[in-house]
Formats: sequence, structure tokens, C-alpha cells
Amino acid sequence: MKSHHILNAASNLLGVSLIIVTAQHITSYSKQTFADEIGLAAALLLICSCLFSYWAIRTELQRFENGADRLFLVAQVLLLAAVIALWF
Repeated sequence: MKSHHILNAASNLLGVSLIIVTAQHITSYSKQTFADEIGLAAALLLICSCLFSYWAIRTELQRFENGADRLFLVAQVLLLAAVIALWF
């Protein structure tokens, strides 16, 4: 059975979360909202998800891929929270 790794999706969303954080600091809007802190937390989780997914590819251990999936899901929820915090 071929496993589907989330390395590509996690690395792409890492870029999105870093753009959110950078845009917040460039526009000095970071003092008014918590979106940059939430985006940074999502970025850290996505970095860990990328690492776990890479280890899963290298070692072919399912527990690393399961950990990457869980971290990825939490990071997606945090990115949604960051966008909502930007919106309001």
C-alpha cells in the first residue's frame, strides 16, 4: 500500500503562515491583533510536521506519518484562527 505523505502541503502552508506573520510586522498591524502569534505557532507546528513527514519517508515508520498528520491538522486549525483574527 502506497502512503501519502503531507510534506508538500505542510511546506506550502508553512510559507502561507510565514507570509501572515511577515505582513503583520511590515504593516505594524501586529500590535492590534494576535494573528501573528497564532500564525507563528502554526508555522512551528508545520515545521515539525515537515520534519516528521520527512522522517516517515526516510524510515518508512507509520508513527512518524501519524504524528505529522496530527501536527498538520492542528496547524490548519491555528491558521484558520489566524485568518479569523485578521478578519475581525
